[in-house]
Amino acid sequence: MSGINNNNLLINDYPLQVLPTLAREIGLNEAIVLQQIHYWLNKKQNLHDGRYWTYRSIQKWQEENFSFWSLNTVKRTFTSLREKKLLLTANYNKKKFDKTVWYSIDYDALEAMSQRLAQNEPTISPKRANALAQNEPDNTLDLPETPKENKKNTVEELDDTSIFKNVIDFLNENAETNYKHTTQVTQTLIRARLKDGFTFEDFKKVIIIKCKDWKNDSAMSRYLRPGTLFGIKFEGYLNQKTVSGNQKKPWEKEPKKEELPPWFDKDQNGADGKVYTEDEKAQIAQKLEEAQAEYEEDQRKRGL
Repeated sequence: MSGINNNNLLINDYPLQVLPTLAREIGLNEAIVLQQIHYWLNKKQNLHDGRYWTYRSIQKWQEENFSFWSLNTVKRTFTSLREKKLLLTANYNKKKFDKTVWYSIDYDALEAMSQRLAQNEPTISPKRANALAQNEPDNTLDLPETPKENKKNTVEELDDTSIFKNVIDFLNENAETNYKHTTQVTQTLIRARLKDGFTFEDFKKVIIIKCKDWKNDSAMSRYLRPGTLFGIKFEGYLNQKTVSGNQKKPWEKEPKKEELPPWFDKDQNGADGKVYTEDEKAQIAQKLEEAQAEYEEDQRKRGL
């Protein structure tokens, strides 16, 4: 099957909309990207080898379509779609040195997925499944075209499955770890914090704060893990006051220097020019102070 077809897992509309059916199957981020590529393919501007294509650099995709994600998230999502065999790539650039990647969707693979999903849901008739996109608008996730602010209701918070993946992906990216978002214990911890009212932005903040604290500390870096970060101390980490790099920490403050007698400097070195160690200087200072105190006490007794 070539060209464009009206697959029941994709919507011919803009701004971004995502069907939960597709998001559950391939991941929310992947569903968002695939839907957006489908939107551009429906412009039918670049026909090559029986398929319509769209082209942009990953940086342009991030800037123009997915500004609510980091560049690394966009890269990772495109790679995931290629690995799932849903996203096709090619090079139809006129100039050989132009390495801009062209993208199209493997609608054959998507159709096979659609049929498999329909078979796995016997309570939904094929006719109803094919009309899902048109007849059930309440089940779609409407996302802004170019959101300027990411507040508490972020894209990643729309369902548990996606937030598990996005939280752990963010941890792995920043802490350079390789934890799985499918682990039951990890999901339990994340779900518990969500029930406490915390958001995806809170998870990101905790990860960033503790990475700054522990990542470069060989003794503490092993605690950059879900069990530690998302446990009962989560709120404490979230409200932790960070210290800027050029600001001294309380325990780094220089100790108050004790003032030495005005006559100490001229007596701290011997007449022979010998340079004393710090310990020797301290002993000399102590003896001189004791001698000065005895002298002053003697003068007081004598009424001088």
